[in-house]
Amino acid sequence: MMTVVMMMALAFHGHAQNIQEQGFTKGKYQVKARLGYNIGGTMPLGMPASIRKLNSYSLQMTPAVGADFLLPIDASRGVQIGLMFEHKGMKEDANVKNYHMEITQGGQTLSGMFTGDVTTKVSQWMLTVPIQAVWRVKKVNLKFGPYVSIIMGQEFSGWAHSGYLRVNDPTGPKVELGEVENERGNYDFSEHLRKAQFGMTLGADWNLGGRLGLYADVNWGMTAVFQSDFHTIEQNLYPVYGQLGITYRIK
Repeated sequence: MMTVVMMMALAFHGHAQNIQEQGFTKGKYQVKARLGYNIGGTMPLGMPASIRKLNSYSLQMTPAVGADFLLPIDASRGVQIGLMFEHKGMKEDANVKNYHMEITQGGQTLSGMFTGDVTTKVSQWMLTVPIQAVWRVKKVNLKFGPYVSIIMGQEFSGWAHSGYLRVNDPTGPKVELGEVENERGNYDFSEHLRKAQFGMTLGADWNLGGRLGLYADVNWGMTAVFQSDFHTIEQNLYPVYGQLGITYRIK
């Protein structure tokens, strides 16, 4: 009896796999829940000469949870729209030379060219709406399209340390910045961040069989994170993140 049940289960599983590999059913929509994790950073496109090297990078708690709706056009193509609540963030320390900065030390605000180490923390909570074209290749859905993110809470802050600041220009008065908290120069540019982001997503969903699946996406921001009138940081910084996670097909 057990053998018969196992054979029936295997036959059903094989039949389900065949259906999945055959492609979409036109007009029959699908709904998936997603749970993922963002890995990446807010960075310039191309490393400027003023940034010498990355000393450290720390992973943060950057979850992503949401759902999407897929409407097939034919057996191999469809259109997908989603809604994600997610966190993108990083903490990194970089070595810089003649890097334009504005810091606060001992209640005094100073700006100029900094040489030393800079620790930066970025945190952004957002609602993201991706709109994607989908191509079905056996058990894999390939995805590409734009996304829009509305920022709900954000931070861009840190400190300059283990170096010196030349006030106003590279030949200005020299201010030493130490390692401990009361000797370093702090900064917080959170209020200058944009409230919305636009970018492109390239990714793939892989069906494991049944309702479960895995996915991997690359989300590339096309708009700089800072408002256009903010010039303290000379380079434009963009959010570039990969997202890994699992899916569960609800319908």
